[in-house]
Amino acid sequence: MACCFVWGINLPWTRVIVSEIPPVFAVALRFVGIALCLAPMLRPVPKQWGKVFAISMGIGAMHFALLFLGLAAAPASAVAIVGQLGLPMVTILSVLVLGEVVRAKRISGMVLAFAGVLVILWKPGALAFDPGLLWVVASAACGAVGSIMMKKIDPLPALNLQAWVALFSFPPLMALSLITETGQIEALTSASWQVWTGLAFSVLVVSIFGHSAYYVILKNYEITRVAPLTLMVPVWAVIVGIVVLGEPMSWQLGLGAALTLAGVGLVASRENRVLPDEAVSGMRNG
Repeated sequence: MACCFVWGINLPWTRVIVSEIPPVFAVALRFVGIALCLAPMLRPVPKQWGKVFAISMGIGAMHFALLFLGLAAAPASAVAIVGQLGLPMVTILSVLVLGEVVRAKRISGMVLAFAGVLVILWKPGALAFDPGLLWVVASAACGAVGSIMMKKIDPLPALNLQAWVALFSFPPLMALSLITETGQIEALTSASWQVWTGLAFSVLVVSIFGHSAYYVILKNYEITRVAPLTLMVPVWAVIVGIVVLGEPMSWQLGLGAALTLAGVGLVASRENRVLPDEAVSGMRNG
């Protein structure tokens, strides 16, 4: 539950960060911090470093860049719910690519999850979807592809993989920020204490402590017992977003959240027998 709370409050806190710092630059800073902190974990060097680079683009650079762009344009509470599409997406890809077999229960869960997200995305009175949340859908898709690619490499220690993901991710993100964003240095020098503490929190507590603790839990308990608990992540994000950031609670968000979380709960209720635990868990924690 501590991991769920940490991940849950991170999304609203990240929304505060990207309100002051360009989003892609903020992601790059996060990965710089992770790479520096985990530098001792870079050894051994992965033999399949080319595949690790591709995975890093999926679950690292692209996933988080799109997520932060979404947080810059949409409420954290809605982002938290829409981001739950990651698990249904990775399940669909595991069927298409890895031969995973799903039954009616999990199929109905995926249908519910996608229906809930459509409810949140839809803009009443217009034939359009919220553009900020579309970034989040794309983020979930990139993370799902990266997770599928994890099956194609030899197993790596969690911190070793996390260190390489960070090292591979920050250079292209810095380059992308320089090309597409402006005012990075000015934003950084004038950033509030909330931004600096938020960046430190995301590096030390969310990424290093949170994921490390979760992998330890996965090694001691079946993922079918742990997975339903991670549904508390978006719940905490919604609570903090509404109470602390003053985000509105609409009927759309309430109905969409109920459908999505019910669907994800059904998908997560049966163990995925093809993907590694780290890939499946990563899709629920964003």
